Amino acid sequence: MIRVLVVDDSALMRQLLSEILDTAPDIEVVGTAQDPYVARERIKELNPDVLTLDVEMPRMDGLTFLRNLMRLRPMPVVMVSSLTAQGAEVTLQALELGAVDFVRKPDGPIAAGMRDYADELIEKVRIAATIKPRPLVIAPVTNHEVLPKPASFRTTDRVLAIGASTGGTEAIKEVLLRLPPDTPGVVIAQHIPAGFSAAFAERMNRQTGLVVKEAADGDRVMLGHAYIAPGDYHLQLARDGARYICRLDRGEPVNRHRPSVDVLFRSVARVAGTNAAAALLTGMGADGAQGLKELYDLGVHTIAQDEATSVVWGMPGEAVKRGGATEVLPLNNIASALLKGLTAKHKP
Repeated sequence: MIRVLVVDDSALMRQLLSEILDTAPDIEVVGTAQDPYVARERIKELNPDVLTLDVEMPRMDGLTFLRNLMRLRPMPVVMVSSLTAQGAEVTLQALELGAVDFVRKPDGPIAAGMRDYADELIEKVRIAATIKPRPLVIAPVTNHEVLPKPASFRTTDRVLAIGASTGGTEAIKEVLLRLPPDTPGVVIAQHIPAGFSAAFAERMNRQTGLVVKEAADGDRVMLGHAYIAPGDYHLQLARDGARYICRLDRGEPVNRHRPSVDVLFRSVARVAGTNAAAALLTGMGADGAQGLKELYDLGVHTIAQDEATSVVWGMPGEAVKRGGATEVLPLNNIASALLKGLTAKHKP
């Protein structure tokens, strides 16, 4: 049984989360807490396997509590986040501090809306229970963090493609941090809900040396720019004459996801071919594995993140299993390998 402690200042949310999780035969809610101070004592008393944690709470905010928890007693945490600009930013900070994943609080009536998220909540708690939290060791970055944003608006005849899911927001950041400002355009599919992708792009724009934005339909893909698929939209690479552009659509989910990494990678294969390099990062499931294999079969240099540095080695592991990875690398080596891969082709 997966033993869960639910932490939320709302009595209704504690009840709803507990009821949802208790419907799963392999999950037991062993306790609840209305604030971090009570949660601290319940953790000592109950020794849960997974914590669900509200972002905004009285007496001590969720981020402060999470920071202390991951420093003193690391454990898997799933954040429960409000769909607001502030809620999205705090959630991304929580992932940076070591939270495994997050679920959104519903927009409409709480009881009805939260039950719609039951399957997602249960799945993410199950995933969290398989993870042993550990400090993410990343080599110091000194080369690119202080470099200016690119001043030119040249388009690119080469392109980098990146896909990720669980653990991906931080993994993508570590790759982008290591890319110089004159990097060919980067297109990114991260499994992230609508309302959070814009905050994620803004955060990456502030923290990296690239111009990072949420992709808009028709955006030109330019040097030194990265384009993140909006939540609930597929991102595809297309051509407008000699230029690469972004195309968005709300077609059916692929592998249960929209945006889907497979959709992005297959468009890169069609449009850019061997003028691309691609990386599949941490994530649950298999989305992107077949797309990476199709790129590999064209002769594109493809990279899968290794198991040791992945939060979940589902998507990259499946790509390796299917023979779709030219290289399997730790996270801090992927950026340089992507750049080298633009000229280092292999025979399919």
